Amino acid sequence: MREPLVLIPGLLLTDDFWREQIARLSEVAQCLSPRCHYDQDNFGDMARLILAEAPDRFALCGLSMGGYVAQEIMRQAPQRVTRVALMDTSSRADTPEQTERRRALINLSQIGKFKGVTPQLLPLLLHPDNQTNKPMVDRIMAMAEAIGRDGFIKQQTAIINRPDGRPDLKGYTVPALVLCGRQDVLTPLELHDEMASLIPGAKQVVLEHCGHLPPMEQPDATAAALRQWLAA
Repeated sequence: MREPLVLIPGLLLTDDFWREQIARLSEVAQCLSPRCHYDQDNFGDMARLILAEAPDRFALCGLSMGGYVAQEIMRQAPQRVTRVALMDTSSRADTPEQTERRRALINLSQIGKFKGVTPQLLPLLLHPDNQTNKPMVDRIMAMAEAIGRDGFIKQQTAIINRPDGRPDLKGYTVPALVLCGRQDVLTPLELHDEMASLIPGAKQVVLEHCGHLPPMEQPDATAAALRQWLAA
């Protein structure tokens, strides 16, 4: 019997983000990527909505903002999670500088035309060699457009108000995977070193030639790591 696997995407990403992983994992997992959290402005409500839709017991994987949501699910209902994977994310709260940048982006989106993911933002998301991959870039921009300005503002608001989750990681008792791209500039490797050191027995995987979005940039290597984690 395939294990249910809840996949939570990041900021300005939709369920389409997981396309390659769902195709590669469908033999071993019943992959679910809920949409109910797209337009919430706090992680508490996002987690509650996902839990209301999810099976009684499930594996949990979140990337970037989705990793923040996954950590909130682990706070609310750890007994329902069979294993947890945190990808290209952080357990820390925003720094004042990060919050200031997010508020500036919110203000810009409110006074001007919402541009979603612009070419200027791609270096923060993708490995340099992937920034000219037009099909990949077009998909990222289409997902951002689907989330839209209101969704962007709500998601950024939730991120600004997230708690420091580091004390919670020490209480995880399920198989845990901490995965990131070596060239991730948004959530660098040292943040994942920290999470892996705090979660008892966590397995850490670092993917080479990869930025902030391993499921798209390195789909085969990401799926291989997830398969090992699902079998743990």
